[in-house]
Amino acid sequence: MSQTPHLRAVPQPAWAAVRVLSVVGPTAVGKTALAEELAVQVGGEIVSADSMQVYCGMDIGTAKPPAEERRVAYHCIDVAEPGEPFSAARYQSLARAAIADIEGRGALPIVCGGTGLYVRAALDDMRFAPPGDPATLSRRRYEDLAAADGVAALHAALAQRDPDSAALLHPNNVRRVVRALEMLDEGVSYADQHSGFANRTSMFDTRFLGLTMDRSLLYERIEARVDAMLAAGLVEEVEALVGAGLADALTAMQAIGYKELVPVVRGQADLADAVADIKTSSRRYAKRQLSWFRADFRVHWIDVTGMTVAEGTMAALGALDW
Repeated sequence: MSQTPHLRAVPQPAWAAVRVLSVVGPTAVGKTALAEELAVQVGGEIVSADSMQVYCGMDIGTAKPPAEERRVAYHCIDVAEPGEPFSAARYQSLARAAIADIEGRGALPIVCGGTGLYVRAALDDMRFAPPGDPATLSRRRYEDLAAADGVAALHAALAQRDPDSAALLHPNNVRRVVRALEMLDEGVSYADQHSGFANRTSMFDTRFLGLTMDRSLLYERIEARVDAMLAAGLVEEVEALVGAGLADALTAMQAIGYKELVPVVRGQADLADAVADIKTSSRRYAKRQLSWFRADFRVHWIDVTGMTVAEGTMAALGALDW
């Protein structure tokens, strides 16, 4: 095995002395297993950066490590109910509190996950506008506009007031367009906030490790994972969530593995077709994840094709220059 070159430290603000490791990459590449082994080796704890693992009761379809099998402490898992609004801003607050707590006890925070926005929210200098109150007259007015005149009229209203923000948002993304209009009422431009996403400035002394592997092998692992989830009771998990009145929430969240099975549970779709859709959506999601993380120059990539978890962990440790 060739020696892995050392990661180059990214220049940090003088006050950013807290060391953080981040393990990123596409779904099913083995991030959690490697991050947990790293945590065991170096005395760390894991901060999940998965937008679906925050929800209670969504365990099998989000590939949460079972509590009884975890060898280290995990944070930012099971912190919200599926029907409860959850934002990147709220995640940022929880993740940074976890990082501070872990570091304060002398352990290494390891931010691990495939939701790119959550990784950046935790670790980068990203500032979010205050969340809007869903009960405000402002929001109801914009939602009424969309209902009465259509999504095109709503988008046109945004374009008239803030063309830069409108250019970033598809007219069908009603929730985001409404939020952009609310932000204008609060004196904040969605476009200005969005431009900050391109500024990749770490808040901490962070090392980013990206895991990748042969694409065909990754797709095989994705399909095998979906089959394993079904064998573990994913359909029954969705049945329980639907029975709790959460079907619309699962669909609205676009939770892969859940939204496809809601019609099956309701007797409106075929299971085999739904499983095929889950696998296709998961492959496409993996491609989007790779594109997102490859755009970040700070990520040091490790090809774990053919590696065991132990071998991948050794490669990761060899890449660190702390």
